[in-house]
Amino acid sequence: QVQLVESGGGLVQAGGSLRLSCAASGRTFSSFAMGWFRQAPGKEREFVATVRRSGGSTSYADSVKGRFTISRDNAKNTVYLEMNDLKPEDTAVYYCAASTYNVADWSKAYAYNYWGQGTQVTVSS
Repeated sequence: QVQLVESGGGLVQAGGSLRLSCAASGRTFSSFAMGWFRQAPGKEREFVATVRRSGGSTSYADSVKGRFTISRDNAKNTVYLEMNDLKPEDTAVYYCAASTYNVADWSKAYAYNYWGQGTQVTVSS
């Protein structure tokens, strides 16, 4: 069993920055592809970003490209989401996800088999 423990959520003003962290335990971290998803009230879960096992390949949703950066530190078993120029529409519960699968489309929720508890990010205007 693996656990994903998130931290870093909170309340920020529009235009501000925030960094989320997700620490994994229970399995060799480098075995996981990692992703971030978010879900706003009344909306479906939305892909945000993903990073491959090596950390050398990343993908982003169009809505966050140029503002968010996903990275990982395999030595620390941690994945990060650096969020800059935050906008009110970024307000959501952010979920860390891990995957042992090999899939063609890492933007889909079904590509991941482990999930964190979620952390609230609120951006005020």
